[in-house]
Amino acid sequence: MKMLPYPNLISDSLLISETIQLLQSVGGRASAVKVVDYVMKISAPEPSLAKLLVADLVNTDSRLRLNNNTLELIESNFERRNFAETDFVVFDLETTGAKTPPCRITEIGAYRVRNSEITEEFQTLVNPETPIPMFISQLTGITDKMVKNAPRFPEVAADFLDFIGDSVLVAHNAHFDLRFLNHEIGKMFAEYRVANPHLCTVKLSRKLLPHIENHRLNTVADYYSVALVNHHRAACDAFATAHIFVNLLSELDSLGIRDLATAKKLKF
Repeated sequence: MKMLPYPNLISDSLLISETIQLLQSVGGRASAVKVVDYVMKISAPEPSLAKLLVADLVNTDSRLRLNNNTLELIESNFERRNFAETDFVVFDLETTGAKTPPCRITEIGAYRVRNSEITEEFQTLVNPETPIPMFISQLTGITDKMVKNAPRFPEVAADFLDFIGDSVLVAHNAHFDLRFLNHEIGKMFAEYRVANPHLCTVKLSRKLLPHIENHRLNTVADYYSVALVNHHRAACDAFATAHIFVNLLSELDSLGIRDLATAKKLKF
């Protein structure tokens, strides 16, 4: 029986995706027999077999719960959680290039933000197990020699996933960082990705600061008088992004926006 690797990972497998779509279409609950009949295409399965097959699905994804012979979808309350009661992990990744695959992570920097204050940090170089192109080394200052004895991603994954926990993830151009993070997770655990909701400070700054020249990290940092030292190193960029995010939270609060769901619907 395949067990869930970490509580903050969810499955992207077709079987799980179709199961969740079914549950969403019927109000979040369905009999094991109905799930197996619809998703696994086993017509009129014997109830005990159906329960056994559905129990295997539950063991692979934290969004599912089996209650007797009924499969239930566990809805996250993240979208409705007040920012004042929410932990955020602001993170940045340095990589060997822009595309994944084949590019890999070379450095992770992350800071926990709680009640608009930075409370914890996580940072490490990562051995990408592939040469770092010269132009990337010139941009980031990270060389093959620096990462030669650094831990590989599987060696830091547990600590980083524990650090993330059930926080909301925040990054400047979050799509890029999440794509790389989920690619590395997928190499360890096929068809898994982080479950955490996320916010992007590029998108937030575009909506909240439409008057500034552009929304690059250094421009937004300058606007808020945030020091951006050693740009293109993960910990330094994450630290600056964390301070930017605290300022953006203040902007949101002044508009009466105090939860994730409302922030994601923000339009001007």
